[in-house]
Amino acid sequence: MTLTNEHNPPVAEATAGTTPMAKVIRGAILGTVVEYYDFGIYGYMATILAVHFFQGNETTALLGTFATFAVAFFMRIPGGIYFGHIGDKYGRKKALTWTILLMAAATALMGMLPTYVTLGIWATVLLVLARCLQGFAAGGELGGANAFVSEYAPTKKRASLTSMVNSGTYIGSLLASLMALGLTTFVSIETIDAWAWRIPFLLSVVIGLIGLYIRNSLEDSPEFAKMENSEEKETLPIKVLLTESGSKVLVIIALGAMITGGYYIASVYAATYLQIVGGHTSTMAYTSTCIAMICGVITLPLAGRLADKIGRKPLFLIGSILGVILGYPAFLLMSLDNPYLAAASQSILFILVSLVNGASFAAYAEMLPTRTRYSGIALANNTSNTLLGGTAPFIATLLISQTGQNISPAYYFIACCAVTVIAALIYKETKGQELPL
Repeated sequence: MTLTNEHNPPVAEATAGTTPMAKVIRGAILGTVVEYYDFGIYGYMATILAVHFFQGNETTALLGTFATFAVAFFMRIPGGIYFGHIGDKYGRKKALTWTILLMAAATALMGMLPTYVTLGIWATVLLVLARCLQGFAAGGELGGANAFVSEYAPTKKRASLTSMVNSGTYIGSLLASLMALGLTTFVSIETIDAWAWRIPFLLSVVIGLIGLYIRNSLEDSPEFAKMENSEEKETLPIKVLLTESGSKVLVIIALGAMITGGYYIASVYAATYLQIVGGHTSTMAYTSTCIAMICGVITLPLAGRLADKIGRKPLFLIGSILGVILGYPAFLLMSLDNPYLAAASQSILFILVSLVNGASFAAYAEMLPTRTRYSGIALANNTSNTLLGGTAPFIATLLISQTGQNISPAYYFIACCAVTVIAALIYKETKGQELPL
């Protein structure tokens, strides 16, 4: 049974151990903002990185950049397993502190790398290695932060509070997008090419230290403390997870199809799609992406509150079914030269992803026991990200290249939504349930 339930005080006053609930939320959100700014800035700077680190024509260089973007996602699974093990065995705080430290270091390294002109192929190799370290760190972040908050949260507010943590991923990506927008708007392309492209990466040192300080001041969750006191910790949490909860992990992976694949198509890749297919300027593309992210930040907590009222399953079904229906017309409008229709379409796609995402991590936490919760959420979420999210920009670019159809990325988005529809039908409602120990 959970130590927090519907009889707890309001969020601003609730405590677990000596840590106020508001401080827990703040630490989780700010840490996630830092992580996803660092992880997302690579994608938003893709067209610039392609010039400095990859050789070949424009399409080949861009494919190389997105391939490196995808490679990091393959490191998220081992990262999730490693930090899941640390979080389930030694504490959520310890794992989450290391994820933010590693992410900041890897991102700062990207900003200091010599380019292909200076170091040749070794510059590309070092970029890939730094990106892999980012992926390894990101693998332990979101699942751990949501497990941490869900274990503090009152039962009736669990989706509301975990959706706020998820908003940190959007805010971090939004800051990365705003940084790219500001850079391309106020700095000349010559200056960006010469040295200014490094600024967004080097800023991670500052924001990483802030996030590290905040996160280090937190205490572990009451659920973990209860498990530790009962001596029910597992020697190898991942083994127990797969043995006892393997089918639930598969459902979580499928539920996350739209959240991961749909997210990266509607945000990171859409910024490129608007420029290459729609013929829009980089300023318009980044502005549109910022607007879409703002819509997502607003939608997420609203979806979380709705999930606490009507259940997780209705939001899974509504968001994913609408994604299947609206995916094609949205991309059709994004391929036109009308900036208003393009921006509105991107925002609609992002709102639908956020609708599903708002209910997601509360449901995940409620499906898994405390002793394997960190490992389970991290493994499932990172598997979805690896299979569908990290590969999304690369596959979308490749689809257009191979089929000659500019609309083909829409089919990828629709397929991700369809997988979530099927999983939502299988999922058994968990609203109002106590967290299993």
